[in-house]
Amino acid sequence: MRNFDIPQLRADFSFTTPIQLRFSDIDGYFHVNNGVYFSYFEHARAVFLYLQAGWDVLDVGTVVGRIEIDYIRPIHLQDKVEALVKCSRLGNSSFDLEQVLLGSDSAGKEHVFATCKSVLVSVDKNSMKPVSIPEAYRLKLAAT
Repeated sequence: MRNFDIPQLRADFSFTTPIQLRFSDIDGYFHVNNGVYFSYFEHARAVFLYLQAGWDVLDVGTVVGRIEIDYIRPIHLQDKVEALVKCSRLGNSSFDLEQVLLGSDSAGKEHVFATCKSVLVSVDKNSMKPVSIPEAYRLKLAAT
């Protein structure tokens, strides 16, 4: 299992959002089902794009081109979880977001539960074809 420097992670990511665990997220093994992690990361990406970049999806859309998740430790219903998000690469029409699910267990010990890398593509809402990332969004993403 990888060792993470949690204080350094917090320093490296300026954006965080809480993740609400629901009873329905728990599977037969009494932890969050692996598929639910995608929803947690999706929620964090949407909140990040809206709050951090001011991204208006009614103006310019984004679609996921690729997503990679590393499952580090199971999340249990009693755990407190938050998502860290930052932009790690800006291309012409695509950009990468790095994400981390971390939090504390019922004993208060902090853990990294999962990491994620997503490649998002800026698209025209009508044609769904890639378009350049608008400069206003690009500047805000670069600041993360």
